[in-house]
Amino acid sequence: MNYFSLNKEASNTTFKDAVIRGLAPDRGLYFPETITPLPESFFKNIDNLSHSEIAFEAIKQFVSPEIPEADLKTIVEDTLNFDFPIVELNKNISFLELFHGPTMAFKDVGARFMARCLSHFSKEDAKQDVTVLVATSGDTGGAVASGFLGVEGVKVVILYPSGKVSDIQEKQLTTLKKNITALEVDGTFDDCQDMVKQAFLDAELTDHMKLTSANSINVARWLPQLFYFMFAYKALHNKYDNLVFSIPSGNFGNVCAGMMAQQLGLPVKHYIASNNENNVVTRYLESENYDVKPSIQTISNAMDVGNPSNFIRIQEIYKNDFNLLKENLSSYSFTDEETKVAMKEIYNDFSYVADPHGAVGYLGAKNYVESHPDVHCVCLETAHPTKFLDVVGEVIRENIELPAQIAAVMDKKKKSIKVSTYTDLKQYLLNR
Repeated sequence: MNYFSLNKEASNTTFKDAVIRGLAPDRGLYFPETITPLPESFFKNIDNLSHSEIAFEAIKQFVSPEIPEADLKTIVEDTLNFDFPIVELNKNISFLELFHGPTMAFKDVGARFMARCLSHFSKEDAKQDVTVLVATSGDTGGAVASGFLGVEGVKVVILYPSGKVSDIQEKQLTTLKKNITALEVDGTFDDCQDMVKQAFLDAELTDHMKLTSANSINVARWLPQLFYFMFAYKALHNKYDNLVFSIPSGNFGNVCAGMMAQQLGLPVKHYIASNNENNVVTRYLESENYDVKPSIQTISNAMDVGNPSNFIRIQEIYKNDFNLLKENLSSYSFTDEETKVAMKEIYNDFSYVADPHGAVGYLGAKNYVESHPDVHCVCLETAHPTKFLDVVGEVIRENIELPAQIAAVMDKKKKSIKVSTYTDLKQYLLNR
């Protein structure tokens, strides 16, 4: 499989090179040259396949021939060593829990898959370490830190906005040490993301070191997210005819991955992008005007993204056909107050504790189901509620036991380096 830049001013390249580069030389995101649908028999017989077998068949075409099939099977099995349970609330709405991995966030799958791909490539080329440079609005940092911890030949530098991630999220990305460094940025997530993109275009840096990113801009972080949708289909397709997905959306990697699963033949006809007040896509679908605004801080902080990087990939999937996109995607936006009300409703009506992101997904599902009562909507519950204890505790007023993965970091000492500008980041990288 080769990949092309969506800016279409750079040469096409291999999966390996796309993973190591992260961003194309023309600053574009990489996209696969072709997408070959899986045979109908795959979905007809999906009940007989394990999660690892489903994932292997789904991802194989995107990584061949750089990773041999035997190695890919090992990578997939190592990536998916935890559960993906579904909790049905009623005949119309379920939660797909994606938080049973080591950092209790959906990003564990992509981070673990990418780390193992880079480890595979580093064994082939041990001449120079790869530096993974990643911006986080919350859960990406912890998932990347955990996924890459101790991986030989890989150093990780995580940029996060000071005071704009939860205490637990901050602990998960600032306490691991070894090959992980956290840079605390005086600014927003958009500032962090802009610094990362600027670094990839800085010849002085890229001539000095191998840089890649572990945000969902990286194909090895983004593509494995399509697994979730296939797992949910396997679990529910015999019970419900019309499955749709409501996805809490920030950088739009998960929505885009779901659409890639659809391109592979997954029989799902519609997706719902559920936004907080950072709602550029909601407004775009209403007006056809893509009006980017600076991000604002909300209680669902992982979605505090003013300019979603992956939306250009969605536009590529639908060949920039606005009407075709609207047939496949709805989007709703909700305030913090509406999110809190939803968290309380979910707890009171279903005895289920949702985190703020899952609650936004639930609200999107409710809105869609009102006008489409024949569907069953699967909401992606993307993080364990204890990662947002201040908000969850305020709303439901119940003590929530800390899972082992969270308790393990609570007493560890934070270690971060404060930076304010791109110059600070560049100086740090050059002097490492």
